[in-house]
Amino acid sequence: MTATNGTRTIRLESMTRVEGEGGLRIEVRDGRLQDVRLDIYEPPRMFEAFLRGRSIREVPDITARICGICPVAYQMSSVQAIEAALEITPGPGIQALRRLLYCGEWMQSHALHIYLLQAPDFFGMESAVELAGKQPDLVRRGLELKKVGNALMETIGGRSVHPVSVCVGGFWKVPRRNEMLALRGRLEWALKASLETVKFVSSLPLPEFKANYECVALSHPREYPMNAGHIVSSAGLDIPLKEFEQVFLEMHVAHSTALHSVRAEHGSSYLVGPLARINLNLNHLPPAARQAAEESGIAWPCSNPYAGIVARAVELVMTCEESLRLIDAYEEPEPPSLPYTVRAAEGCAATEAPRGLLYHRYRINDQGIVQTARIVPPTAQNYRRMEDDLRLLIPGILEQTDAEIVDECERLVRNYDPCISCSTHALRARIVRS
Repeated sequence: MTATNGTRTIRLESMTRVEGEGGLRIEVRDGRLQDVRLDIYEPPRMFEAFLRGRSIREVPDITARICGICPVAYQMSSVQAIEAALEITPGPGIQALRRLLYCGEWMQSHALHIYLLQAPDFFGMESAVELAGKQPDLVRRGLELKKVGNALMETIGGRSVHPVSVCVGGFWKVPRRNEMLALRGRLEWALKASLETVKFVSSLPLPEFKANYECVALSHPREYPMNAGHIVSSAGLDIPLKEFEQVFLEMHVAHSTALHSVRAEHGSSYLVGPLARINLNLNHLPPAARQAAEESGIAWPCSNPYAGIVARAVELVMTCEESLRLIDAYEEPEPPSLPYTVRAAEGCAATEAPRGLLYHRYRINDQGIVQTARIVPPTAQNYRRMEDDLRLLIPGILEQTDAEIVDECERLVRNYDPCISCSTHALRARIVRS
C-alpha cells in the first residue's frame, strides 16, 4: 500500500479462485468512480498462429490444449468448423456421443466452480481448503461430481484432460456399450447430488444486483444447446453461425492483451454463459432440470449475475439427466468416423463451452492445411460486460475500505467463472484514490 500526493494505491497481486491471471484497476477521485478496468497482462498464447500451416488432422489435438478445464469445447468447435467447410455431416450416433462427451465436460467444470471456486464466498472463507475444514460434506460432494464428469470424459475421449479420441468426421475410437453402461450407477448418484446442489445454492444469500443484460447463446429447436444451434439474444437477435463476425466485433483495448467483444451495431457489451443460456432456453431443459429451475426461487429470466451459481447448478442437473438418457440409447456408431475429401474451403462453428458461446472459423487449402484460424472464447466476450458490472457495483460501496471493495469486486468477477488463460491468460487489483 502506498500514498503519494493524496493518492492512495492498493495492489492485490493475485485474485484467488479464478482460472488464469489478470489485474483490476480502480480509480477514485473526490469520492467518485473515474475508471475501472480489467487489466489482462498475460502474454497472448498465439493459438491462432500455431494452427496456421498445420494439417486439419492435427487441429483437434492442438485446440484441446487451449484449456485444461474445457478442452472438449475447443476441440468440438474446431472439428465442427472444419466439417462445415468440407460439408461433412456426421450421423446421429456420432452427434449423440459428442453431446455425451460435452456433458462430461460441463459436469466437471460446473462442479469445480460451484463447490471449490465460488462457494467459499458465501461462507466468508478464503479457499475451498478452509471450507472443507468446516463443511467437509459439501466439498466432498463437489469433488465426487467432478470425478463423475471426468470419468465420462475419459471413457469417451480417452482421457479426462485434453481428450484424444475426437477427429474430423467423428471419433478415432468409440467406447463399447458395456463401458458406457458401467457409468450408469455413478450418474444416477450424480443426478441426485446435482439436485441437492440446486437446493444448496438456492439457499445461499445472493447479493442484490441487477443489470440490463443482452443475453447471447445458441438455441436449438429440439434440445438444450451444447454443440449445435443458431445464435439468439434477449434483444431479438436470431442469426446463423456464419453471421457471427458481422454482428459481434472484437476490439483491442490498451489495458489488456485480451480482446473485448461488443455488439458491432452499437458497441455495447453482452452476456454469455449459464445465466444467458437458461434465460434464453429455459423451455428446452429436460424435465428434472426444468423442475429444479422452477423450484430454485429464481424468477427466470434473471438479470442478477450472482444467480449464475444457480444456473450452473441447474445445468449440472441437465448434464446428468442427459447423460443417462444418451447412455441408455447408446449404440456404437458404425463407422466411428466418416471418410472425406480434402479441398480448399472455409467454415465456422460455435458450441456452448461451460462459460459460454465459443466461435471458431478456419480456412484450409486443397492439401488440408490451415491457412487462417479465428477463435473467439467466451471469457473474452464477457470482459466488457464484467467491467460494466463493476462500474455498477463500485459507486455503491465506495464508503467501504479498500480491502472490502477489492473483496466485493472479486466476488462479482467470480460469478462469470472467467477462464482468463483461454482468452489470452487471482487477479491483481489497484485502487487509486485522489
